[in-house]
Amino acid sequence: MPTTAPLQSTIDDMVQRGRGVLAADESHPTIAKRFDAIDLESTEENRRAWRQLLVTTEGLGDYISGIILFEETLGQKTDDGRSIPEAAWAQKIVPGIKVDKGKIPLALSPGDLITQGLDGLADRLEGYKAQGARFAKWREVYRIEAGAPTAHGIEANAEMLARYAAVCQSVGIVPIVEPEVLMDGDHSIQRHAEITEAVQHAVFHALHRHHVTLELMILKPNMVLPGKDCAKASPEEVAEATLKVLRRTVPAAVPSINFLSGGQGPEEATLNLNAINQQAPNAPWLLSISYGRALQQPALHAWMGRDENRAAAQAALLKRARLNHLAMLGEYNPSMEQE
Repeated sequence: MPTTAPLQSTIDDMVQRGRGVLAADESHPTIAKRFDAIDLESTEENRRAWRQLLVTTEGLGDYISGIILFEETLGQKTDDGRSIPEAAWAQKIVPGIKVDKGKIPLALSPGDLITQGLDGLADRLEGYKAQGARFAKWREVYRIEAGAPTAHGIEANAEMLARYAAVCQSVGIVPIVEPEVLMDGDHSIQRHAEITEAVQHAVFHALHRHHVTLELMILKPNMVLPGKDCAKASPEEVAEATLKVLRRTVPAAVPSINFLSGGQGPEEATLNLNAINQQAPNAPWLLSISYGRALQQPALHAWMGRDENRAAAQAALLKRARLNHLAMLGEYNPSMEQE
């Protein structure tokens, strides 16, 4: 594969023990909800100011190796005239891009969803590369409901993820493959594990069919959790269930598993990540993060859209990143939250 060298270079820059990925690729509707919580209008300038704040946080690169950006952000600039991707790479944070176009109902398959965006993907990726992106992300979503997800839905979503990943590698872009089994609902942790295992089996079978090189991709899965409407499981229970699924489904060739936070609170996501790493010190993959809200939320509420709060917001972001760095090493303790 002629694109192996740039792909390997990106993997080398992103897959490093104790460093993770910051997801800052919220769509316009999603970031509007985040800004509503701090009574801030979601204008282009406010979105630029927020994402500039993230990438210019001094020291963030010690704990974060990649940042997923939204298409709009890729073309925006910092106050000193650098592009957002340039500002990120100044701290050795690899810039990447969300490339899917959002989910819709899967036709004739009630309860299942499918993600759009394959049409013209190769051309779009070439444009994103020219703007500095070196990796991409695509998310497929699975709801646990009566009768869903179906076997057909699981297979269709796996096919989409594999086709996306193959296109990425063909043009020298590292794919982050994100199959997210949602934690919405009242399902047990056992049910979440059952569906997650089926989903990941299907995904890796599809990746194999499409000749995706596993060493040159990153997996972004959910942790295995009980539904939001159930009592929470302990970090040890989450770690045990999650690792059991991963060992059954994810080949050792995959260099890094970067968990999504999936609606967990900042401290909860860090606790669970720490337990996972403590239970698997010799895992064949790095066990890292690709958190969005679980990294950003404290900083966003410290910022409140006011420039005079920038330093406090950046301090909050850096603290969250450092605590997750420690969790990646299995060295986090909840008492550190008070430091």
